[in-house]
Amino acid sequence: MNADGSNVRRLTDNEETDYFPAWSPDGASLAFSTRRDGNMEIYLMDAGGSNLLDLTNHEAVDIMPNWSPDGTQLAFRSDRDGNQEIYMMDADGGNSALICWRPTAFS
Repeated sequence: MNADGSNVRRLTDNEETDYFPAWSPDGASLAFSTRRDGNMEIYLMDAGGSNLLDLTNHEAVDIMPNWSPDGTQLAFRSDRDGNQEIYMMDADGGNSALICWRPTAFS
């Protein structure tokens, strides 16, 4: 919608709930979490709602995308190794890597 609340538009329309929307720094894209394929994934679409792309395509729970300031990467939360940790990937879904981990025990 516009800043004044006018021109409201629906960007997604499916049976599952879409969560945690995050606009790219340039406003051209929107990343969000959804269960629309039966698994919690991070999707990307154009600002107008077109060109939907599953970025994570992983059996783990991938949620809460956040853009890097330059718009080239996304940080997100995942349980890929059994713990909820922070991962980073390129904005096209490539080069996913763990960047922060939670130790399971302290010594």
